[in-house]
Amino acid sequence: MFKELKEINTRPKPFEFYTAEELWTNEHTAKQMLSYHLNESIDVSSRNAEFIDRSVEWIVSRFGVDNTTEVADFGCGPGLYAKRLAEAGAKVTGIDFSKNSLNYAKEAAAQAGLDIDYVHANYLEFETDKKFDLIMMIMCDFCALSPGQRKTLLANFASFLRPGGAVLLDVYSFNVFKQKEESATYELNQLNGFWSPEDYYCFVNIFKYEEEKLTLDKYNIVEVSRTRVVYNWLQYFNKKSLQDEFEKNGFTVKEFYSDVAGSPFNDETSELAVVAKK
Repeated sequence: MFKELKEINTRPKPFEFYTAEELWTNEHTAKQMLSYHLNESIDVSSRNAEFIDRSVEWIVSRFGVDNTTEVADFGCGPGLYAKRLAEAGAKVTGIDFSKNSLNYAKEAAAQAGLDIDYVHANYLEFETDKKFDLIMMIMCDFCALSPGQRKTLLANFASFLRPGGAVLLDVYSFNVFKQKEESATYELNQLNGFWSPEDYYCFVNIFKYEEEKLTLDKYNIVEVSRTRVVYNWLQYFNKKSLQDEFEKNGFTVKEFYSDVAGSPFNDETSELAVVAKK
C-alpha cells in the first residue's frame, strides 16, 4: 500500500503524460462532459448560454462574418459556437475528437437546417485543403497542450489561414495561476460519479510548477477491476508570454481582450483572448 500511495502522490515532469482522450473518448466520461457542455447556467466544459450569445455577436461584428466567411472551430464540442455562427451566415467547419459531442452537434444542425461540416478528429492531426478566414479555439483549450503540441497547432493554423485571416483563442492568465494551491485529497465517487458508473475511489493531486507557470490536476481512479490515471494540464499566460509564443511561430498579435466577447483587457483579468494574424 505504501508503494501505491507514493506513486499516487508522485509529481511528474511537465507534460510527461497526456491523457486527454480519457475525458473525451471514454463512453461514460464523454456523456458527463456533454452534460456539462449543455448546462446553460454554468461555465465548465462550455461557457454559459448568455456569454456565448454575447461572444458570437462580438465575433460576427469584429470579424465581419457573413455568408462568404469560412470559419474553423477547433475543439467545437457539441457545436454551441458553430451553430450560432452558421445561423449568422458563416460556412463553419467544427473539429473535435468526442464522437458523442459531434453526434449531438450534427443532430442540432440538421434540426435547424444548417449545413455545418463536423469532423471527428484529434485537432492536432486534422488535415484539410480548405482555407479559413477565421480560426477559433475557445474555452482555453490551448492551455491543455504542451509547448510542442502548441507549436504544431500554430503551424497548422498558419497553413489553414487565407491571406488576411485571423486566429482567435483564449487562455488562463497568471492571475489564476497565483490563486491555485497544491493539495492532495481522495473521495468515494468523486465528482458525483463522473469517472465511472461503478463505485470508485479517486485520489486528486494538484501540483504547481512555478517556473513553467503550469498546473496539473492528477486523478488516480481506483475501481474494483482497474486503476487508471488521468492528467489535466493547464498552462497559464500573460500578454508577453502569449505574444512571444505567437511571434515565435510566425504570427503577429493584433489585439488582446479579457475574453472572447471583446471585453477590454485589464491586468486583473482571469483570462485573456488574443487576435493574431500570420
